Amino acid sequence: MTIEEKLEARNDTARSVLITGAAGGIGRATVNLFSDHGWKVIGVDRSSFGAGFPSQGLFIKADISESHDMEAIFNQALGFSDRLDALVNNAAIQIAKPLLETSVEEWDAVMVSNLRAVFLAVKLAHPLFTSAGRGAIVNVSSVHAIATSANIAAYAASKGGMLALTRAMAIEFAPDNIRVNAILPGAVDTPMLRAGLSRGHVGKGSLPERLENLANKTVIGRVGTPDEIAHAIYFLADETQSSFMTGQALTIDGGATARLSTE
Repeated sequence: MTIEEKLEARNDTARSVLITGAAGGIGRATVNLFSDHGWKVIGVDRSSFGAGFPSQGLFIKADISESHDMEAIFNQALGFSDRLDALVNNAAIQIAKPLLETSVEEWDAVMVSNLRAVFLAVKLAHPLFTSAGRGAIVNVSSVHAIATSANIAAYAASKGGMLALTRAMAIEFAPDNIRVNAILPGAVDTPMLRAGLSRGHVGKGSLPERLENLANKTVIGRVGTPDEIAHAIYFLADETQSSFMTGQALTIDGGATARLSTE
């Protein structure tokens, strides 16, 4: 039986969301926020979530960089819910090293996880969206898509590609009543951010000192929290709040890109 045939045979009206990178800082906060709002949450991550995943949800341990894992993810999602109302493409990896020292294998690994996986997830999610009669895709890009720094070229390129893909999908899927938007987080206190501070772009002191230096680069004067990003994701996914938005990039960086670098 095809996915379309399975969808026609079942009827489930509860709103559902699939979130990749669910075990990370932003992913975990997003899982909890959607669950708090009554959504059925399907979380995906190659790492274990641990305790605390919503009891009414479904956690799938899988690697989105593997095509066969992606197919298995959506087969399990279909077994859990007949429809999908939102897809949050949040999972990503980051290679922090000079471009000339980045291997082809490292470059490809970033592109597969950060960009190709989004392409595949959207293709596999499309029948679930059409079953619901609508849908929202939120791509978690990065401020590095529009303003970047040294030693993070592969990551920046992948996130820039995600922005172009967001616009293209918004145009193609509008007739299907599917909205597609992106968020561009800046400095947010996550394990990925802390690991990336070793690049030296905010000094060479202790971790707290480097975090403080990074905070001082924002207009607001602090780094963001995963919960703040989760609320922006929810805003774009919830049709009652953002029904006239598609193809847009929402930057959430504490004002960092508003200030001239020469100031």
